[in-house]
Amino acid sequence: MKKYLFRISLISSMGISYIIAMILFVMYQLAESLRPYGYGLGRLSLPEFSQESIIWSLFVSLIFVYPIVLTGYHIVLLYLEVKKKLLKPFIRFDQVAIWYGLILEFLYLTEGKYVTGSDWSVQLKNLEMHTPIFSEAAPTIIFIFTIGIAGYFYLRVRPLKKIPPLMAIISISAMYLWVIEVLVFTVQVFKGDLSGDKWLDLYLLVYPVCIICIVARTVISKVHEWQEYEMERTKIQSNPLLNFADKILSNSKLWPIYAIVLMFPLLGIIIGILLLFGQAPDSVIKAWTETADWTLSLKEAPQNIEYDEHYLCTVAAGGHRKVVKPVRKGIRHGHEVIVNRQLCIANAFEQILEEKTPRFHKLVRGVYDRYGFSVARLIKSKWIADIIYIMMKPLEWIFLAVIYMSDAHPENRIATQYMGKNDLY
Repeated sequence: MKKYLFRISLISSMGISYIIAMILFVMYQLAESLRPYGYGLGRLSLPEFSQESIIWSLFVSLIFVYPIVLTGYHIVLLYLEVKKKLLKPFIRFDQVAIWYGLILEFLYLTEGKYVTGSDWSVQLKNLEMHTPIFSEAAPTIIFIFTIGIAGYFYLRVRPLKKIPPLMAIISISAMYLWVIEVLVFTVQVFKGDLSGDKWLDLYLLVYPVCIICIVARTVISKVHEWQEYEMERTKIQSNPLLNFADKILSNSKLWPIYAIVLMFPLLGIIIGILLLFGQAPDSVIKAWTETADWTLSLKEAPQNIEYDEHYLCTVAAGGHRKVVKPVRKGIRHGHEVIVNRQLCIANAFEQILEEKTPRFHKLVRGVYDRYGFSVARLIKSKWIADIIYIMMKPLEWIFLAVIYMSDAHPENRIATQYMGKNDLY
């Protein structure tokens, strides 16, 4: 066991992450058991404790602990490379950090911060946020990311004996652009506000740290490796111009500096290529500034519409206008909602139930609260909202008939729904 835990490998990193998660689970259970009304170890039998600890620890280790452990490993790998003590390239570690880290960052932004793919001009709902990258300039960002990855693989996979010095410098320049892009993206999405549960945004810093370590380790390893080769230069030295160029390029210690100089021409070439595919010359800048809600954003987005969890509110606001026929904005629980006639009729019908048969209303309301909210979360497209609106039509007619049989001024009751008073439903 010690053989695998105390060496640099993917198995050891995963094992350490799982052990840390298990310790956190036990500490959490102990802390809960000490609270007066907490649910700690006493509520679980040994089999239940074992099962819950395995599942909980696996989830926490994969999502929360492993990214931090992996970052620590990359920092150690970089230190060992600087000291010339690293015997292997550890490409697998790099791949896990690059791709698994990218997936986790995507999930955190989309599921944790409700980031959508919509540009700044689109009106969103509730807590949704606009895309941090302007969609029209996104191809430029993707292309630079791809060039950086290609530069990394070229240096890592291809034997150094077969890499011309100029190609090595170009590859390093591509990786520099990749690092800059990752840093700019991190600045864009990380706002530095750690109040409340926003401290989890610190996880956004894990990915750039890993990428910087990977690029730095790759560059340093190739500089070290190049110095170990003796090159034949008899033909080159006979030509003064080639001899001068060879002396410049063969000094591997200066490759990182040459790469910085070459980075700007390379960026110009990339922009030139993208121009052929319809990308604007300033798309590298517009990708970050033509956005809203983020650090580098220069646009002011329309205010988000509050879609209520009440699923008929979601239907009224979320369907195609020609189908659900929204008529105005209303107030429900202190915030604005989109109102159509079907929603007003349903709410007026519920008022009558509460007035005439309060016990039956309580039963109906309980069933609606139990299943209606779940239905609302399934309404993720205009077409689904349209279908539910059409399916509700027969009930709408029944509700309308009851209102007309119970109220002396039925249309007044319907018209006054969601006007800021009696907005209980």
